[in-house]
Amino acid sequence: MGKKLPKSFLVFQKFIKLIPLSWHYKVARGFAHLAYILDKRHTKVAWVNLNIAFGDSKTSKEKKELILSSYENLFIVAIETILMQGVSKEKLLEMVEWENEEILLEAIKSGKPITFFTGHYCNWELGILAIGAKYLPLSIVGRPLDWKWADNILKATREQFGVKLIPKKGAMKHLIKEIKNGKAIGIAVDQNTASKDGLLIDFFGKEARHTPAISILARKFDTIIIPVFDYRVGIGKYKVKFFEPIEIKKSKNIDDDILILTQAQAKITQKIIEDEPKFWLWLHSRWKNRYEELYKKSS
Repeated sequence: MGKKLPKSFLVFQKFIKLIPLSWHYKVARGFAHLAYILDKRHTKVAWVNLNIAFGDSKTSKEKKELILSSYENLFIVAIETILMQGVSKEKLLEMVEWENEEILLEAIKSGKPITFFTGHYCNWELGILAIGAKYLPLSIVGRPLDWKWADNILKATREQFGVKLIPKKGAMKHLIKEIKNGKAIGIAVDQNTASKDGLLIDFFGKEARHTPAISILARKFDTIIIPVFDYRVGIGKYKVKFFEPIEIKKSKNIDDDILILTQAQAKITQKIIEDEPKFWLWLHSRWKNRYEELYKKSS
């Protein structure tokens, strides 16, 4: 399970377990309103993102509600992540229903390597953990948190049921090793990257940088690329949905092949967000690489 967790965290975890989850959801909404006022930096980032993504197609009232929902969802994810630390496999799987699981079962049956991609949408921590608990071990990429104690807690939560966490820095060589060892991998692909790390793709009609890691690995190792996202269907209840694998077409131009695969991932992610935008993490500077001046004006 990794490093021993602080006693203060274990006490806090026991305390919040005594409180009905429905209460936590109500408190999360209250904290969202507070964060909207006090966390000016991320609130302004969210406004920039929504203006880039939707322009005038959504009203200011609608955009504010999406920011509040994004904060609310983040608080719910934090609470549920704490509650998931040390949870039994049975209890975890009681929280989940599956859609299109035949897609994953067919991929497992094929014997090919599997690469999952997802985004910071709904409870992104739970979906991958549930896949590890029910179907197969996998390795996921994650950026360490700035606070060491919090990172230890998150790492302990993530590394359950055969799930292995790979630090984002220098991840590619570790991912290659995992694939060669027959392990499935998973990456959240919806965040900004530096110019040297990402490819330019279209996202909501605007240029954005997108990690090509899944595309590079898929083309090289002939993996099956499966999009997977989860949806909240009740208090503490989720639906994990698998989507049709992305077809890998190989030509003589490797760079073009990788760009096409990367754009396909962005397109699917955009569609998920457009269908129900309240669950996406609007608080991240998604377009910063191309529109940094907009974020600077908002700060």
